[in-house]
Amino acid sequence: MKKKQERKKGIIKYWLILVIFLGIVAGLTPILAKNLKFGLDLQGGFEILYEVDSLTDEKLTSDMVDSTYKTIARRIDEYGVSEPVIQIEGDNRIRVQLAGVKSPEEARKNLSQVASLTFRDTEDNLLMTADVIKSAKVGTDSTGKPAVSLQVKDKTKFYEVTKEISQRTDNTIVIWIDFEEGVDSYSKETIACGSEGSRCLSAARVGEAFSSDVIIQGNFTSDEVKTLVSNINSGSLPTKLTEISSKTVDASFGESSLNKTFTAGVIGLVIVIFVMILTYRFAGFLASLSLVIYTFLSFLLFWLIGGVLTLPGIAAMILGIGMAVDSNVINFARIKDELRGGKSLKEAYRLGNKNSLLTVIDANVTTFIAAIILFIFGESSIKGFATMLIISIFVTMVVMVGFTRYITTKFVESNHFNDKIGFFIGGTRRREKLSILTRHKTKFVLFTCILLVVGSIFLCMNQFNLGIDFSGGTSVTLKTDKELTKEKIEQDITEMQYNFESFTKENEETYTIVIDNILEEEQIATIGNYFKEKYEASVDVGVVSNRVKQDLVKNAIFSLILAIIGIVIYISIRFTFSYAIASILTLLHDALIVVFVFSIFQIEVSTIFIAAILSILGYSINDTIVVFDAIRDRKKNKYKNNFKDKQELGETVTESITGTLPRNIFTSLTTLIPILALIVFGSSEIQTFNIAMLTGLVAGSYSSLFIATFIWERLERRSVGKPPKKKWYDMDEKEELKVKGINS
Repeated sequence: MKKKQERKKGIIKYWLILVIFLGIVAGLTPILAKNLKFGLDLQGGFEILYEVDSLTDEKLTSDMVDSTYKTIARRIDEYGVSEPVIQIEGDNRIRVQLAGVKSPEEARKNLSQVASLTFRDTEDNLLMTADVIKSAKVGTDSTGKPAVSLQVKDKTKFYEVTKEISQRTDNTIVIWIDFEEGVDSYSKETIACGSEGSRCLSAARVGEAFSSDVIIQGNFTSDEVKTLVSNINSGSLPTKLTEISSKTVDASFGESSLNKTFTAGVIGLVIVIFVMILTYRFAGFLASLSLVIYTFLSFLLFWLIGGVLTLPGIAAMILGIGMAVDSNVINFARIKDELRGGKSLKEAYRLGNKNSLLTVIDANVTTFIAAIILFIFGESSIKGFATMLIISIFVTMVVMVGFTRYITTKFVESNHFNDKIGFFIGGTRRREKLSILTRHKTKFVLFTCILLVVGSIFLCMNQFNLGIDFSGGTSVTLKTDKELTKEKIEQDITEMQYNFESFTKENEETYTIVIDNILEEEQIATIGNYFKEKYEASVDVGVVSNRVKQDLVKNAIFSLILAIIGIVIYISIRFTFSYAIASILTLLHDALIVVFVFSIFQIEVSTIFIAAILSILGYSINDTIVVFDAIRDRKKNKYKNNFKDKQELGETVTESITGTLPRNIFTSLTTLIPILALIVFGSSEIQTFNIAMLTGLVAGSYSSLFIATFIWERLERRSVGKPPKKKWYDMDEKEELKVKGINS
């Protein structure tokens, strides 16, 4: 009776721990939601990518790029935009994201202006630069009209220059903004100087030397004076900025995308929790509670590092839910294996935890490799995806492995479930060997070969439907209640004298138009206003130049190669080279299946497609590693790492597939559920990613069971009957010395 009371007290204590954690999550979630920073695709705004060049023949240096970065940052501060994102990319590019900005045209103009203030004579000879000026402020001239007041910093220099000018016959000093050699001249601007649109701000006669503050007066409006003051105070750009890509997102697009993606995420999470509890009963319930904590901590950590949440980032978070569940499913499957072997719940739980830990680590490390490569080589939105994926992996190890195991262990140690094993973790019925898989394995491989051949033929015939990320050009997305047709839009584009490329109806009110031209600043504003006025549409415009296109293609290929090399190296270290070869050929199969599907159905290929391919490589290898881990364990424990004949080899493969099949099906299902929720309820902006992931997950589940094992078995036949080769971490001290040629 006393033991029963102690057991009951223990159960209550652990329930209290869970309730406290969940209470903290419930209390902090609304606060966190309010403080998260959202990217352009979730709240609207403006993004621009500049290429930085030297103003002179001097070679561009990192200091010049840093100085340009700081100047742009100061200008944005003057502009009053909250939570701007400014990133240096590579050696000579700067990306600026202004979420929530109301006037992209004005922002673009103010950011890229050189804003170099110079003092010249009437022959356009340079007298002084803005270095002599301390600051500028809004003022008025003697008649009360808006003017710019300049506070002089270097009064000695100013005095010397004005003294020299005052002694000339032509004693006029001319103030210029962004004077361009060979283009601007006072002789051309004499009449226009001081008027709207002229870079000649002011021209005044100097009667005597002075070193006091200066008033620039002209026919300025109040807004013009404010802009001029802002540009002067933010400093002159030490470099020339060339716009090579841009994107504007209407606020209504962002709000709609956020609502749809949030709905899809909640639906996916709820269904996954339901499936977990249905399958693993109380253990699944504990894992589900941990999943809620995991989701909260992932967003919290993302906020703490100052991350900007984008649609791809949320997609990575939802994908991470499937990965987090996977760590628990691997553990639960191992526990069930031990229970089928006749172990008690405590012993089965201990051995299951121990045997599954390395498998979980292996599975997450390979995904981590892909995420790191994405972060290094991806552009801004892909970096957000990679960041969230890395965070998901880290939080998975802390919460879903650490915390879940801790709290579940306490419930197991309470002895409350000793006679309720079915209630604790679900059914543990012994599975029959699926010998059909080995009997017909050649047919599975033949089927795969046929798929690859047919896919290759379609790829040669259809090639890819490349988005503007890889083809260059302009993409215009319209959201309107009016019914639009391809014929109507093509006529509009032709009348504007642009090259119409394609027209796609995304849903009942959203349409995407692709133009073959790379539009300039004024053209972007014109086409946006045209569709707003004619169709009362919200307009989202994206422009990608040929230079950006070339870099994206290069980085995509480089990323895929690096990911494959990284995975080969890791699996070779953790397993053997034969496992690595089988894994890579399997991953290539998975990637090719996705490529063929996109080619056959002409689904648009964009940068997020590359993120999906790399995610598939990282996630698909999880399934393969779990199967290989089961093969390695059976080979080591049952056959002492030495198959005597091909029958033992075949039996090991069959037993491993049989043991891991339920886990592979279940984890694929729990990952597919959020992806399907995104496809059905989510935003159309990330449908490319969703379709690629859906295809890749199905292909990965199939290939890990039927392709990877077939290839490995063929490679392993060469070592049947030969003495086993031990890995360095499996050797004792004497064996290591022997391998190194040192006699004990």
